[in-house]
Amino acid sequence: MGRTPSVAPAAPDPYAVALLRGGDRAAVMVAVLGLHLRGAVEAGRPGTLRRTGTGRAELVRHPLEKAVRTGLYRPAGPRELPGRAVVGRALARMRAELAADGLLRVLPPRRTRATRRLLAELRERRPLPDGPDGLPEEEALLAAALYGERALTVLVPRFAREAGLTGRGALADEGRFPFGRGTSLRHPTSGQDPYDGPDGWDGGTHDGYDHGGGGGGGFD
Repeated sequence: MGRTPSVAPAAPDPYAVALLRGGDRAAVMVAVLGLHLRGAVEAGRPGTLRRTGTGRAELVRHPLEKAVRTGLYRPAGPRELPGRAVVGRALARMRAELAADGLLRVLPPRRTRATRRLLAELRERRPLPDGPDGLPEEEALLAAALYGERALTVLVPRFAREAGLTGRGALADEGRFPFGRGTSLRHPTSGQDPYDGPDGWDGGTHDGYDHGGGGGGGFD
């Protein structure tokens, strides 16, 4: 009797890639970007995000996007949004799924060797784009997932700046505290990610990506 061939799990989507690389805030920023590109989220007062009056269901393409748009029942800054309850629940579900796939250790929170290989391979195949011209949405989201603020700055600089995702006052997405500043974990003096052991991903890059302000989608 022959063996049943094993099926490799599908590659994570950009939201999961962002969570693995930079934690909750990075994943939320990819969701924000997707919503912004489709005209569902825009910059509000300086340093805040708000949802637009456009509420068509087709503008939301991922559970985390749905949670983010719901969480923007009132405008929020990038630091506040990941802590809103509906967003936190969506992120918790994502972490559980990644742990089940062997890409994230739960206790203590830590990336796995498989995650390190995955992120390295994705970066090798998809370098930081020079700009938004001709870049499909899925590739734009993946660039933001892999490179964070650097991608936002290249692709949607005005929106990222006005919404507080980049520039002065932005919470730098360097992967140093990818799953939150737990009270039981200390920030190491070396700057190493406290969730990364010898087999972890270093994750030490600034994030960036930007799209034009206002509804309607498209890049700056």
